[in-house]
Amino acid sequence: MFNRKPNHSQLLRVAKATIFISLLLAGSSRLHAQTATDRSESERSDKLTGGHIETADFEPNQPDIRLTLNVPSFRLTLWQNSKEVKSYYVGVGMKAYPIYIGEREATEVIWNPAWIPPDSDWVSSHKGVRPGEVIKASDPRNPLGKIKIPLGNSYLIHQAAGTNDVGNLVSHGCVRVLRSDLYDLAEKIIAARAVPISSKRIEAAKHSFKTLYAKLDDPLPVDIKYDTLVVEGGVLHIYADVYDRGLNRAASLRAELLSSGVDVSKLDDKTIKKMLSQITRRTQFVVDTRSIEQGRALEEGQLLPLIPKKQKAVGRKQ
Repeated sequence: MFNRKPNHSQLLRVAKATIFISLLLAGSSRLHAQTATDRSESERSDKLTGGHIETADFEPNQPDIRLTLNVPSFRLTLWQNSKEVKSYYVGVGMKAYPIYIGEREATEVIWNPAWIPPDSDWVSSHKGVRPGEVIKASDPRNPLGKIKIPLGNSYLIHQAAGTNDVGNLVSHGCVRVLRSDLYDLAEKIIAARAVPISSKRIEAAKHSFKTLYAKLDDPLPVDIKYDTLVVEGGVLHIYADVYDRGLNRAASLRAELLSSGVDVSKLDDKTIKKMLSQITRRTQFVVDTRSIEQGRALEEGQLLPLIPKKQKAVGRKQ
């Protein structure tokens, strides 16, 4: 056989195929990068919401609900039909026992749950408790309180011990919610999913130690994020890096602002470092992105309490 040179039309087809494959691969890379970014972004980020979060009153029998939590802001939010219904301030896992970051699912809500202590050195701080022991709801050694919402792999949403839990690292990898807020959240989940459990049975569970199970036919998505730098509604929020992941750096903040379309030409590293240095475990630095673009980030930025002093839950009144 003889080797014949490809003609012009063949070369053109090869060139087009090569360009197509290159564009496909480039698009795939951008999609992969964007997906990775979305996983780390707060659910409140302008990059995900378009700069506006719609709110709405809760509606029973509307099953499209989900929960999100951004750990550094200690804010758990219930969404229905992609609109914010209510947010609650919470406590989360200690640095040595951090809450899982990523997507989880809840398949049930349990009133008056038993507690089975995990095989962990954390259990040693509880006197008279052994790993694997079943501790009933009526037992004062049980730290779960009136409700738990399992998230799989021993991670839970459950009752806080008190107001001091809110905004703090307090648990063994769990989310702690004040009892009144947890009652509210649980009842909204039940009503949204039309779980066949009467309000009478729920009230009875509140005033007894009898265990009540509410199974969810479809899992409730729970998305847990870890985002210390959030541009929300055109405002930059800087939260403490509570798990010391090294995220609050000048380069990271600059990249976050750039990716949100903010002009950082008047923002130098010295200013950024001053902004970052002001934050404590109980505060957040807040500044309008327009102030950043005008070179007035420090002058017009504010150091605000992480948890509003007169408010343990935020959202629309029900």
